[in-house]
Amino acid sequence: MAGKRDPGHERHSDDPPIVVEGLVNRFGDFTVHDGLDLTVNRGEILGVVGGSGSGKSVLMRSIIGLQQPTAGHIDVLGHAITEVDPDASVGVRSRWGVLFQGGALFSTLTVGENVEAPLKQFYPELSDDLRREIARYKVLLSGLPESAVTKYPSELSGGMKKRAGLARALALDPELLFLDEPTAGLDPIGAAKFDRLTVDLRDTLGLTVFLITHDLDTLYEACDRVAVIAEKKIIAVGTIPELVETGHLWIEEYFNGPRGRAAQGAHQRSRDAGTSA
Repeated sequence: MAGKRDPGHERHSDDPPIVVEGLVNRFGDFTVHDGLDLTVNRGEILGVVGGSGSGKSVLMRSIIGLQQPTAGHIDVLGHAITEVDPDASVGVRSRWGVLFQGGALFSTLTVGENVEAPLKQFYPELSDDLRREIARYKVLLSGLPESAVTKYPSELSGGMKKRAGLARALALDPELLFLDEPTAGLDPIGAAKFDRLTVDLRDTLGLTVFLITHDLDTLYEACDRVAVIAEKKIIAVGTIPELVETGHLWIEEYFNGPRGRAAQGAHQRSRDAGTSA
């Protein structure tokens, strides 16, 4: 475990926004992570992959303070998340947004009201009119039509729920965006559009994105680097070509299996079409 640091220490703007060192997560006798290390670079879209039960979502929950680790150190935007009282970390928590798998929308609130919820929590001084206008803008930014603002989650398709959840994640103008299986359950066209939206938002808003996915197309189309969880640790981090060169059996099977080859071929065709356009 790394030495204790000042929870209020602020990093320079070019320092990594997320640093995980020696992370251990245990549930009873079951160990999910054992000495996991990971550094996320500023401005990148980092894909996180691993087999079922490898602890991808547990890692994300640890980083955002929803899961108290057994041991280890997590530094987010210059704050030691594992060492501060939850009430004292409210400021840094307003600097990230999270899209949970399935959207996790409040079913009794409209899309607009869902987006307003974090604004009410962190900025109660905002007028009702300004809060509604911000929510409307975030809904449009997520790629939804303005008519979606007044709809309830039950009236939305799966893809629209994802975008509504994304709009809420963007409500506070975050520096970090956490996406948990954002394209799960979407058809290929909807998934491709979400991938493109993720890249566009990163480029436009200057976000750093932590993206958990099983979608090989997403890894090729949206991610700058990929971190692989196996054996209770991050066993490799890099571009997909760099990962394949490691020779690790799980990585080889994941990226060079039939689906991996198909995703790679589709990515290459897309690049070729863009070059010839």
